[in-house]
Amino acid sequence: MRTDTDSYTFIEDNQGLIEFAEQHKTVKWICFDTEFMGEKRFITLLCLIQIASEHGYYLIDPIKVQDLSPLIKLIEDENITKITHAGENDFRLFNILFDTLPKNIFDTQIAAGFVGYKYPVSFQKLLESELNVRVGKGYTVTDWSKRPFSPKQIKYALNDVIYLYDLWQSLIQQLRESGRQMWVVEECQTLESPKYYEQSPYKEAFNSNIIQSLQPKQQLFLIRLYAWRTEQARQKNYSREMILPGKLIGSIIRAVGGGKEALKSNRRLPERTITRHGDTFVALFNQKPTEEELAVLDLIPRHKSAHPQQDIINEMLHLLISYKCFEENLSINLAMPRRMLKRLKADENYFEDALENGWRLQFLGEEIITWLKFRNDLKLVFGKGKFELTLK
Repeated sequence: MRTDTDSYTFIEDNQGLIEFAEQHKTVKWICFDTEFMGEKRFITLLCLIQIASEHGYYLIDPIKVQDLSPLIKLIEDENITKITHAGENDFRLFNILFDTLPKNIFDTQIAAGFVGYKYPVSFQKLLESELNVRVGKGYTVTDWSKRPFSPKQIKYALNDVIYLYDLWQSLIQQLRESGRQMWVVEECQTLESPKYYEQSPYKEAFNSNIIQSLQPKQQLFLIRLYAWRTEQARQKNYSREMILPGKLIGSIIRAVGGGKEALKSNRRLPERTITRHGDTFVALFNQKPTEEELAVLDLIPRHKSAHPQQDIINEMLHLLISYKCFEENLSINLAMPRRMLKRLKADENYFEDALENGWRLQFLGEEIITWLKFRNDLKLVFGKGKFELTLK
């Protein structure tokens, strides 16, 4: 595919997008990427959409184009392969802004993890290794909301899509040779499910590194404080950090029980913050809990300290999977994602459904899957010159 950035179509109005969609309704593939800005905003601003196809290169201005539905229909069309690299954040944004998700995705970052690359691998490194192409990184955090775009911005934006087709072809060939093409299809399909993008409203509080050390009343205040910060950010379309910096939250929790005067006297808390929000913090702390809030307290993860032997066995299982991945040229972070590993270690009753079906079962094998499922019933038995894992 041609890879120069001198010729492209810039779409800045609804009619242009309608014509683009009409031209592309029967294509077999499009390469897709976006540029957006989330800094200092609650709602991320979509600034630019880049497309490469058999018909050429396209830049779509979503700030000027008021109706993106013609493009959304293409993205939802399961007959068109959407080729991306690390497209998860792009699709999450489309899900938030337009209540839509793509169908028929091929993500080159995911695919690379199945042919020997570490996951996640950068686009630049993958291009160098697969296509011997080097592209610049200088405009990663440029202000994409400003118009007009500079020639260097345009080149950077187009570089994100013009090589994706050739990259797709290179990776597909390797996947066919290894018999893993359908594994990638299955893994990419997870990005097409709304469930993948769901987040608990209590995620921030539950992931706090202090919530485990707090008393129930303080835990409830922490949950309320994060919820208040989120709602304020939503109303003003500011980032959460602009409403209340996270670094202040620990000090607020330690002082709020003493009332507004205690907040004022804490030298780590800015006077302006307490003057503006001190009464709110105290009210949130003293408010009587509802039945719903008490139920939320029961959902706080309890990181029980497992028996030392169990910790060792859990670690051994992860090392065995890592070794198998190393031997088979498959990224451990795909076979055993961090979120899955964290849950397996923290919750003795947790077991991921994805391990019992699909490509992970085929790759890891029934024996390792059984060990993971019944990991709390395993014991390590030593013999002469060998050891084995057995079920108690």
